[in-house]
Amino acid sequence: MGCRARPVCGVSTVFISSLMVLLLATEHVWCIGGRETWLLFVGDDWAEDHHDVEVMDAAGRRLAKARLPEGVAGIARLHAMIGQWLGDDADDAAQVKVGIETDRGPWVQALVTAGYTVYPVNPLQAARYRERLAVSGAKSDAADAHMLADMVRTDSHQLRPIAGDSVQAEAVKVVTRIHKTLIWERTRAVQRLRHALREYFPAALAAFADLDAGDTLELLAKAPDPGAAARLSIGQISAALNRARRRDIAAKAAAIQAVLRAEHLGRPAVVTAAYAVSIQALVALLVTLNEQVNTLQGQVEAHFGRHPDAEIIMSQPGLGAILGARVLAEFGDDHDRYVSAKARKNYAATSPITRASGKKKAVAARFVHNDRLVDALMAQAFTSLRASPGARAYYDRQRARGSRYNAALRQLANRLVGILHGCLKTGTPYDEATAWSHHLIEAAARHSSSWDVFRAIASSAPYETTGPRLGPPGTRRQHPRRGPCCG
Repeated sequence: MGCRARPVCGVSTVFISSLMVLLLATEHVWCIGGRETWLLFVGDDWAEDHHDVEVMDAAGRRLAKARLPEGVAGIARLHAMIGQWLGDDADDAAQVKVGIETDRGPWVQALVTAGYTVYPVNPLQAARYRERLAVSGAKSDAADAHMLADMVRTDSHQLRPIAGDSVQAEAVKVVTRIHKTLIWERTRAVQRLRHALREYFPAALAAFADLDAGDTLELLAKAPDPGAAARLSIGQISAALNRARRRDIAAKAAAIQAVLRAEHLGRPAVVTAAYAVSIQALVALLVTLNEQVNTLQGQVEAHFGRHPDAEIIMSQPGLGAILGARVLAEFGDDHDRYVSAKARKNYAATSPITRASGKKKAVAARFVHNDRLVDALMAQAFTSLRASPGARAYYDRQRARGSRYNAALRQLANRLVGILHGCLKTGTPYDEATAWSHHLIEAAARHSSSWDVFRAIASSAPYETTGPRLGPPGTRRQHPRRGPCCG
């Protein structure tokens, strides 16, 4: 049987449906300069050599789709597809929202330069949204482009636009990431070297404390097996220690020679020779990694030193040139990216998350995070324990409450992120008394020496305290005025 539209008050449901579609299609039409402009949504499913794109209107209708090649020709065709529906006015580009599962590369930069609003969608978010549209598990590049376009159409208010970082911050990010990557690679190579030495040459592990040190690598390159190591003279060992600028060379050389010439369990000669070849390869790799890490360290310091925020970041406790560059690179320098200190803490994954349902409530650490940023922030927190009396007092307070080492250090890192946010927001360098006054006063009540430290800091503070001057523990005192960088 065929379907027939039943009239409602003299008007067919087919007409009503068509009218509703028309209204939805024109719901997001903008008027710019006295003319109407469409609001367009673009889904871009990228691959190494091509992009599947789909252009969608506000009603969810597909306007165009195509597979575009990577490069200038592909981006030109995308602009033409969008311009067909948008117009030629450059001001209209702001009405185009693009969803893509990456935030870097020449293609993304071209989208940003064109004036489009680009939303770098997390692949995990995209996978969850795909399950909303279809539970069958079907997946294709064209379908993903449709899903991304529909995602920015309906949920763009929940997504974060791509950060507007400067080219200086991008340069810092490039050199700091490769510098840290090579450090991680060196650590892996050292672990492989340690594992191989334990298999056939345990005396080397007893003789050399730092396997990636220059003197250790030089001696292992000359004597990669127990027989050759036992024949090393005091002069050869001392020369290697001298080039590495060691102290007490004579005593250390004698101790190393004694360990290498002592009796140890060994392996057959053929197996030992095979291990020796592998050790020489790992030693050569570590020598190269050491050289490149040192070279890149200079590049990191140079690029970071030219950034306008370098002075404020380096004023933070526990942040030098290298750690400060890593923090800047991973946070970015767009001051409007984080609307509050809480938003920056959430991005850093130092703040906790709460899971509450019914009568159950649990507070846990964030496990989805930027590994490079968390590594830098935890290193800053550890270093600040000796550099900042206020940071130490705050950490001791968390430990006194029963927090374990890692939890207390993470809470300290969270506090330091808030302080950094306030300083960057106001352009104010770090001030110890302003940032930690409350915690230092609490520590002073427990330890008189801490009060002496705080009084010395407060007396040199660049601002005046309100009310009476601060006195020793037990007397009536006024808290210092909390400044802009307290976080």
